[in-house]
Amino acid sequence: MDKRMRVLNALNKEEVDHVPVGFWFHFAGEEAVGDACVKAHLRYYRETDLDFVKIMCDNYFPYPLPEIKSASNWKSLIPLDKDHPFIREQVERAKAVVRDIGSERCVFYNVFAPFSSLRFGAEAVGLSDADVMAQIREDKNAVMHALDIIGQTNALLAEKLIVEAGCDGVYYCVQGGEHDRFTAEEYRALITPSDLYVLEHANRFSGNNIIHMCGWAGNRNQLSLWQDYPAKAVNWAVHVEGLNLEKGRYFMGGRTVLGGFETHWDEHTQQGILYTGSKEELQEYTRNLILNYGKTGLMLGGDCTVDAKLDWERIRWVVEAARSI
Repeated sequence: MDKRMRVLNALNKEEVDHVPVGFWFHFAGEEAVGDACVKAHLRYYRETDLDFVKIMCDNYFPYPLPEIKSASNWKSLIPLDKDHPFIREQVERAKAVVRDIGSERCVFYNVFAPFSSLRFGAEAVGLSDADVMAQIREDKNAVMHALDIIGQTNALLAEKLIVEAGCDGVYYCVQGGEHDRFTAEEYRALITPSDLYVLEHANRFSGNNIIHMCGWAGNRNQLSLWQDYPAKAVNWAVHVEGLNLEKGRYFMGGRTVLGGFETHWDEHTQQGILYTGSKEELQEYTRNLILNYGKTGLMLGGDCTVDAKLDWERIRWVVEAARSI
């Protein structure tokens, strides 16, 4: 069974020869842009022999925003068109990766939900997270307008990534579900419509999209907010949320799950057996994940991105163990 069939079968809960494995990290410096970024992705995925590619949207986290001096300024946003560099350059990156490696293995591209794009864009124009939350309280209609506009842009990006670049789907990252940010009712009223706009648009063009419920910085989320979001596979922060793969399978409605490895890191620490275990420990952990869960409807990966400083040999140990069963 080749890597493409292995991943597509896993996504569709069909028989696989081995459980597919995928990890990713953020590229920095010259490797975050242009041809160097494409080459860095290809080198990483070929040298680690991972089963699928997840292209990072590094250098495109911030949504292009005008100056935002007051909450009412959010009403000035208009959608970006297909030729805007924010869309065109990401599609070109994806197309180059797919052209080189897409016949070997499935390729997914990281797309953020509108609220995340808004927050990253706000930071780039000098607004803190606290500023954004204050403006939502001040004029929620203005911010919801901005979310709708960003949703239209991110939906177009997802469409172009799938249709034009040839990605098999998107890896759709939702954030903002922390317990102390919104009540469940507030989130569903303010944020959910834009979340679903992008995801449901992507689903029109691919049936193999993955949703990532991001436990960034170790913050727990109200996972029930995203429990019924329509995606073929689900990835959440197993170790942050305290919801293991077996229990999560039922919580997420029996869909294919992606994860199993703690990947939290910051400038001071690396947490999890992926970073700290010996080869024997890491491979035993990998095999036990598969034996406890079963080989159907499972893709092994991380809670989130891994530290870019991780020795790639450790990833190859996981791949080797997964293919031993």
